[in-house]
Amino acid sequence: MSVRLDGTIVHLEGVCGVEEAETLAAQLDETGAWQVDLSGCAHLHGAVVQALLAFRPKLTENPAEDAFTKEFLQPALALALAER
Repeated sequence: MSVRLDGTIVHLEGVCGVEEAETLAAQLDETGAWQVDLSGCAHLHGAVVQALLAFRPKLTENPAEDAFTKEFLQPALALALAER
């Protein structure tokens, strides 16, 4: 599974496809996990990005594994999520 809960941190790992968006949303909603770690992420589907934007968790500062996610998506998410 690409979504793993560890205490209050949700780790997104490997390829996070559309099917992971529901899992992520449920974990953020039901567990109160408000930090997300993208360091092991190789790909984020748009639905996963939408779940992050909807629940607005704090992102850890660990850089993502995937170059596109690290250079473009992670900074854009951090900026969008900081605007509360």
